Amino acid sequence: MLIVWLCLLCWTIAPGIDNWVKDAVRVADVARNDTNPEKYIARHRGAIIRGDTTARRLAIVFTGDEYADGGEPIRQKLAHHRVAASFFLTGRFYRNPVFQPLIRSLKKDGHYLGAHSDAHLLYCDWTKRDSLLVTQTQFCNDLEQNYAAMQSYGIRKQDARFFLPPYEWYNDTIAAWTKTAGFQLINYTPGTLSHADYTTPDLKNYRSSRAILASIYAQEQRHPTGLNGFILLFHIGTHPARTDKLYAHLDELLVYLQQKKYRLVRVNELI
Repeated sequence: MLIVWLCLLCWTIAPGIDNWVKDAVRVADVARNDTNPEKYIARHRGAIIRGDTTARRLAIVFTGDEYADGGEPIRQKLAHHRVAASFFLTGRFYRNPVFQPLIRSLKKDGHYLGAHSDAHLLYCDWTKRDSLLVTQTQFCNDLEQNYAAMQSYGIRKQDARFFLPPYEWYNDTIAAWTKTAGFQLINYTPGTLSHADYTTPDLKNYRSSRAILASIYAQEQRHPTGLNGFILLFHIGTHPARTDKLYAHLDELLVYLQQKKYRLVRVNELI
């Protein structure tokens, strides 16, 4: 009961923590999976946001651009628990020589490595979502550069067809452009505050690690389908001003999920 109360409280304090979550309350459509007619997936504005809710599986996803302070601790904890995760990284991240040993280790460990745009562009306006801030040419060139950076690690396009947009912010046009380019747009599943692990104390939407974890536990406990099919998104690194690092609590979260009998899989196994 305390966990549920904490989760409700954190939403009340800052109802605007994430504009897209509000927009996703009414999921646009639920469709059959193309390769498995018995498996349903949830979509929002053309992006897949949740896998099959009938299976006790979920995907833990990490995004990264300029920070990677949690990279090695995350990798070690995943290895300890024998868990496969997915990492969506920008071209800048892939090209950063400081991060290259980590990326190679993640690949060697068998994690999914995907694209998160090359320069972490903001595709559309925060308040007028249908207002694009990039052209299709800019979008395609940026995405192509992201995959070019991935190629240096032996990651082929056909092995990384899922694309997670920068800022986790997009619209129907971006989803259509992604499909035209031969990829599938995905995003995190709304319902928890996992994505707020980047917030710093100076921001109005700051969320502590305990509040974030409470929201995950509450989602799991109060819904019949729990976290089935969830794409649970975190960040591989955060600004130094955030000293309360959520990845420091990853061991606790993994123990909880495994005790609840969830199978933690890569996104390409979930969708």
